[in-house]
Amino acid sequence: MAVGIFDSGLGGLTVLDAAQKRLPEMEFLYFADSAHAPYGVRDADDIHDLTQTAVRALWDRGVDLVILACNTASAAALRRMQEGGLPPGKRVLGVFVPLIEALTERQWGDNSPPREVAVQHVALFATPATVASRAFQRELAFRAIGVDVEAQACGGVVDAIEEGDMILAEALVRSHVDALKRKMPDPQAAVLGCTHYPLMADVFQDALGAHVRVFSQADLVADSLADYLTRHPDMLGSGDAGFLTTGNARKVSDRATQFLRRRIAFDPA
Repeated sequence: MAVGIFDSGLGGLTVLDAAQKRLPEMEFLYFADSAHAPYGVRDADDIHDLTQTAVRALWDRGVDLVILACNTASAAALRRMQEGGLPPGKRVLGVFVPLIEALTERQWGDNSPPREVAVQHVALFATPATVASRAFQRELAFRAIGVDVEAQACGGVVDAIEEGDMILAEALVRSHVDALKRKMPDPQAAVLGCTHYPLMADVFQDALGAHVRVFSQADLVADSLADYLTRHPDMLGSGDAGFLTTGNARKVSDRATQFLRRRIAFDPA
């Protein structure tokens, strides 16, 4: 029995790692659409179609619940997939909800009107496609008012991480933080709106300053998944655990092993 985790590349491994630590008895089937990564520079229709294809591949392997461990896919495809109707007994969840729960200190089931929250100035770092979708701002507006969100599209960061060039990734992060701070000099909180970015969390924190609270998704999503499965134990599915990629399996395996610092072997999807 396995839960599916989907990402355009390797960023979702940060979610997988946290989920495995939070739910050590749970099995996971990870799908990386490496042949088409990164998604963050694609248009919304393309992202939707690629995400739908990958999720269907996971369903075909017996998975009932799929986590879109990709903010770009969550932003551009999730709502459209849900509104278009899912097959009976299948569910797809995104990664924005746990983040907004933490930021606003409200439970997602709290359907009271939006209200003022403690954090008023938020920096959002995300891919160009996620920024363009304004999905984070839309979901946040359902439960909080008076929050000023300044979004910074972090072009190039995902590509550098996927290629293992962490020196370039660090330089790009610092450049993007500088650009954000020119627009919002004193953010109270920063949201790392891409599952690749936790790998650079220390760089974001250093560039922003110790006084800025940095929200990273992996642990938040893992806790939310544990809660969801407690309430919906029927969503465990019948699929087997493993790692799949549409890219070069050997190359992706090597990169994944570097990411998690343990041997990861991907099979062709």
